[in-house]
Amino acid sequence: MQLLLIVGIIIAILAVVFALQNAVPITVSFLVWKFESSLALVLLIAIALGILMSLLVSVPSMIKRRGMISSQNKKIKQLEKSLQRESEREKENESKNKESELPLE
Repeated sequence: MQLLLIVGIIIAILAVVFALQNAVPITVSFLVWKFESSLALVLLIAIALGILMSLLVSVPSMIKRRGMISSQNKKIKQLEKSLQRESEREKENESKNKESELPLE
């Protein structure tokens, strides 16, 4: 947890340094839109949009994987219960067999 915080702080400091060093105003044109902003802001927005798009693409597979893990955990619990019942039956049968093997007096 602390490692993630430290990494986050380092990345934030690097982003601030990057923004201060790249404050040059540029004009961005896309189809009919044009806007002027600093180079650092444009690059950070592009990076953020890239991260957002990659998350949107990966979310369905993460949801599918979680569902599969959940169903497998349920199956494991069912199998463990079944194994426990079977071992109890086996113990009962062994005790019955031992009782029947005892000589009658």
